[in-house]
Amino acid sequence: MQFASESEVSAAGKHVRSLSAALQSVLFGQDELIEMVVTGVLSGGHILLEGLPGLGKTELVKGLAHSLKLDARRIQFTPDLLPGDITGNPVLQEVEGRREFVFQPGPLFANIVLADEINRASPKTQSALLEAMQERRVTVLGETHQLPAPFFVLATQNPIELEGTYPLPEAQLDRFLFKLEVLRNDVATLEKIVANRELGVEPVVEAVMDADAINEAMRVVRRVFLPEVVGNYIARLVDSTHPGQSAASSAIRYGASPRAALSMATAAKARAVIAERTNASFEDVKLVAPAVLRHRLILDYNARIEGRTTDDVIRALLDEVPFQATDTPATLAPTKA
Repeated sequence: MQFASESEVSAAGKHVRSLSAALQSVLFGQDELIEMVVTGVLSGGHILLEGLPGLGKTELVKGLAHSLKLDARRIQFTPDLLPGDITGNPVLQEVEGRREFVFQPGPLFANIVLADEINRASPKTQSALLEAMQERRVTVLGETHQLPAPFFVLATQNPIELEGTYPLPEAQLDRFLFKLEVLRNDVATLEKIVANRELGVEPVVEAVMDADAINEAMRVVRRVFLPEVVGNYIARLVDSTHPGQSAASSAIRYGASPRAALSMATAAKARAVIAERTNASFEDVKLVAPAVLRHRLILDYNARIEGRTTDDVIRALLDEVPFQATDTPATLAPTKA
């Protein structure tokens, strides 16, 4: 593989920074969240947004679609939502004098899909979404239909209203590149919102990229150089999430999968492109690790009783696992008796 050149990385980085600036004009006071969403888009992954209602999750997705000149659809997930409601259904139509079933695409056939309150849908509907997320296609009555490229799912879930919800299965959670927490605004940000926004009026967002530009930036990310020592750090970090592999893992019942390591590597490369660097670094990995691991670790019962959160355990893992695994030089090793 030919690695990305400095000129390619620089061009992609400038485009991406303009995208971040456009989104900051949509969502005030959430710069870190926006940077991680842009990182996820560059990585070609799906993102799970968790936060209270009214914090701007929907506006962020709309702003992203407008900034990229992409087709976006919003699906409000409810318990009675059927798989065909999102994938589409065959409809009986008259074609050239005869009746036949013609497939009518559903709202999944868009570049950006906002799956609002995803955990309110039944497992059967979630399984249909799972195929779309993993395979970038849907299958209806044995016929497969490819989804447009690029294709991103940005799903939201409310952390407090859990009545009538279906917890997302681990297999589906693992398909999300990131899980990001949307935090409430401080007083200064709320004041800025009041001064610059009107209820029911969407902010105007100018397009800064298009589908071809974002696809090219994603190709550049894939060709960013990942040093061997950085890859080793990712492998050791993911391995440390399994019980018995680190001190912090004593609070973990089930650790992260190899897909987490691949996600971390791609996201680190995306961060390098944003910074206009041709290689990923340890700091890039450390920055994206919480978003990659947050939804992939299952804490044991005792840790939950003690009030420890997944983020607490991830911070302990990052403190425990060193950037480089170096053996003690023979001259410094203790002598055998």
